[in-house]
Amino acid sequence: MSIHKPSPKDYLAICRLDHVTKHVFIIPGICLAYILRYHYVHIHWTNILLGCIVALSIASANYAINEWLDRNFDKFHPGKSGRTAVQFNLDPRIVWLMWGGLILLGLGAAWSAGKVMFIAGALFVLQGIFYNVPPLRSKDRAYLDVVSESINNPIRLTIGWAMIDATTLPPASIILAYWLGGAFLMAAKRLSEYRETNAGGQKEKLEKYRKSFVHYNELSLLISCVAYAMMSNFFMAVFFIKYRVEFIILLPVTTLLFCYYLAVSMKPGSVAQKPEYLLHERNLIIIMLALFVLFIIALFVDIPIIETLAVQKYIVVP
Repeated sequence: MSIHKPSPKDYLAICRLDHVTKHVFIIPGICLAYILRYHYVHIHWTNILLGCIVALSIASANYAINEWLDRNFDKFHPGKSGRTAVQFNLDPRIVWLMWGGLILLGLGAAWSAGKVMFIAGALFVLQGIFYNVPPLRSKDRAYLDVVSESINNPIRLTIGWAMIDATTLPPASIILAYWLGGAFLMAAKRLSEYRETNAGGQKEKLEKYRKSFVHYNELSLLISCVAYAMMSNFFMAVFFIKYRVEFIILLPVTTLLFCYYLAVSMKPGSVAQKPEYLLHERNLIIIMLALFVLFIIALFVDIPIIETLAVQKYIVVP
């Protein structure tokens, strides 16, 4: 523990503004709301700005209490032991004051943007409390840790949606697909941490860092990754068939994306342990660009043969 007094910069660091790349999950919400609700909404740039404030401020608040409450556990993690709350003796009054101020800012912006945005913002706040704060602290419970952390994905989707349409929620099928896709990412992160730490003979340290790892093993984490990926693709297929069946051509590429990410997570020093740096993974970006191109094609090009997937049809044998 450092004996030096922390500076304002150190307090700002626990808000992890460098994790802003995670808010990229807002963009599909914006796009889907515009595509599906085009005839019912008008874009208000004020709502888009308010949505950005909601996402940034509440995420920063959640990161602040995450780092503060995890300081006695992060010291057992080879990478996170260098975090500010571990290295400096932060004043808890300042940390909680920051948290409260950011929450008020986020919820105030959400309230101004409408009911849907406020619901998303309130859920974002509750997720941070449920995941980090004792005695709830879901991050210490195997499987519940993944499910409760990954709910941030559909919350960000809803924030993006509410920027365009402040009167409705995204379809349940895409919310579930997004949630389970996020669960896959979080399970893959834990798989990567488990493999690397266990290979170094430091499993005991890993269990001190996060209690949930007592109940995990490599096989259970691998199986959970596959289950989350399959369920995410299932709900995506439901969404595609209901809203535009041509989108079904995206499924082979989303499957490739899941498979490649799982392979990446099993590499030593995997970027899966730090999702905020995923943009550094070149092949992953190529797959995502291919997915985007297919999305544009499926959006504007009618493919009659695919429409048969949405109706009952039998092959008649002469």
